[in-house]
Amino acid sequence: MAIISNAVTMADAGAFSVALGSMTLIKTITLGSAAANISFVDGASSVVLDDTYPIYKFVFTNIHPQTDQVIFHFNVSIDTGSNYNVVKTTTFIDVYHNEGDSGTGAIYHAPADLAQGAGFQNLTEGANLGNDNDQNLSGELFLFSPSSTTFVKHFIGTTNFTSQNEYSINDYIAGYANTTSAVDAIQFKMSSGNIDAGTIKMYGIKDS
Repeated sequence: MAIISNAVTMADAGAFSVALGSMTLIKTITLGSAAANISFVDGASSVVLDDTYPIYKFVFTNIHPQTDQVIFHFNVSIDTGSNYNVVKTTTFIDVYHNEGDSGTGAIYHAPADLAQGAGFQNLTEGANLGNDNDQNLSGELFLFSPSSTTFVKHFIGTTNFTSQNEYSINDYIAGYANTTSAVDAIQFKMSSGNIDAGTIKMYGIKDS
C-alpha cells in the first residue's frame, strides 16, 4: 500500500522516503565555557556550508550572555572567516510583553535594520538581552543558497529572549547579504562580552 501526499508517493510497499526535504544535522556546538563567538566555517571542524544543501538552518538554544544588556547578532563571510563584513539590507520587527502585564506591543524596529551595512545584524532588539541566571535566548535562522554565485543570499530568523527588565521579546528578522560571491562562513556573538553558555545546531535541508 502506498502513502501519497500532494500527488507525491512517500511510501510504497512499506518503504518510507526520507529524501523529501529531509533535514540533516551538520554540527552541534555547545559551550563548555565562555567564548567570544560561535562560528561555522565551511571545511573546518566537519562544517559543510557550500552547495551540498540549498538551505541551512541554525537553531539557538539557551544562549546566555556574560554581560547584561547586550545584543546577540551575526554576520557572514565570503573568505572562510577571514572577515565578517558582508554588506546587508534587512528589516526587523519585535513583539513584547512584560511579566507585570503592563507593557505590550509590536513595532517595526528601525535601529536594528541595516541599509547596505556591513556590520553585524541584530538578532535581538536593542541592548536588552539579560544575563540573570534565568534569562536567555532561543530561536532559529535560515540561510538560503549561500553558495550561489548568481544571486544575493536571503535569510529569515526569529528569536525569543528574556530582557534585562523582565520582558519576553519575540523578534523577526529578514533580509539579504548583498553579494554574488559564495558565503562560506557565519559567526554569532554578543555586542559586548562573551557568550557564557548555550548551544547552536547547524542543519542542512535538502531539496524537496
